Amino acid sequence: MSEAPLVGNYHFPTRYRIGARRIRELAAACRELGIARPLVVTDPGLRALDWFAPIPRALEAEGLAVRVFSEIDPNPAVAHVGLGREIARVHEADGCVLIGGGSAMDVGKCVALLAHNPGDVLDYEDVGENWKRASGDAILPTIAVPTTAGTGSEVGRAAVILDPGTGTKKIVFHPRMQPDLVIADPELTLGLPPGLTAATGMDALAHCFEAYCAPGYHPMADGIALEGMRLVAENLVRATEHGDDLTARTHLLMAAAMGATAFQKGLGLIHALSHPVGGLTGLHHGTANAIFHPYVMVHNRPAIESRLPRLARAIGLAGERFEDVLDWVVGLRARLGLPHTLEGILDAGTIARVVPLALADPSLATNPKVCDAADVERVLRKTLAGDLLA
Repeated sequence: MSEAPLVGNYHFPTRYRIGARRIRELAAACRELGIARPLVVTDPGLRALDWFAPIPRALEAEGLAVRVFSEIDPNPAVAHVGLGREIARVHEADGCVLIGGGSAMDVGKCVALLAHNPGDVLDYEDVGENWKRASGDAILPTIAVPTTAGTGSEVGRAAVILDPGTGTKKIVFHPRMQPDLVIADPELTLGLPPGLTAATGMDALAHCFEAYCAPGYHPMADGIALEGMRLVAENLVRATEHGDDLTARTHLLMAAAMGATAFQKGLGLIHALSHPVGGLTGLHHGTANAIFHPYVMVHNRPAIESRLPRLARAIGLAGERFEDVLDWVVGLRARLGLPHTLEGILDAGTIARVVPLALADPSLATNPKVCDAADVERVLRKTLAGDLLA
């Protein structure tokens, strides 16, 4: 018996359409939002793929004036946003269509923020009330079309941008940066290489896991995070080993959106470490999260152990102990072929640079166990050595 088609329309946390071939709805969606001159923001790798060119052509066939901007790196920096803003202004863009993974999403959201607002992107770093410097009404409407299942940036109100002056990643925030509509078409993810499928899926897992373990009362986020982890557990290996599995790809797109929805509750030390390490080394964010995940689990054990039996049941483990969940994370990462340690990525001399950056990262504020500099350094050294003992 064939599986029922996976199709849905949601408005949580934003308008969200998922299902195969829904990219065909893009032109109509632009008209719904009053976008006549879209700036399509993507990355150079996607722009070179055979399936990309028909998308702007289809928009033009519907009478829309399209400009494509793709000068973006995997770890997007201030300069990429500035260039995109200038192109948006020259094009007189009245909206943005974001097609890609986290880098395209983050740059595109910042371009939409800055097109008619003053200052530079880091003026809106998520510190205090910096976001109030911008007029929400001046932010361009955006449609997000994710092509990876990891960051969930398509449903988020923030972006991660590299500050070249410090080599660190900064979180840029405004409540109106959240895209107005998401079109999640799993067919656009079918060509994603196995390694990138694995890394982005582990990013989604880390989002759900840290949100679930973050302190505070948020049963809605907890429920979403648990279901997101179940979807990752049941579909990530399938999608990595069988890239044409449309059902698995659909579930992973949903898991990514669920992770970014759940982490409104908070994140933790995994992200506080992966942000500066990614900024300093260029390591893919999802791969960094996958490496740090079990070491942070061990560090946080006293604060999270009581929550793990419920997680173990949600993902179908035979046992419910802390060790059972830890072994599952390590085993999943190994099966996906992702690194176990930071060896060859980060050297011992760089640890001193990472520690203060991790302590300053906003993600650390909701880690379930309070961390000081000695704690952060200890986790980094254990991750470098591959030491999972407490």
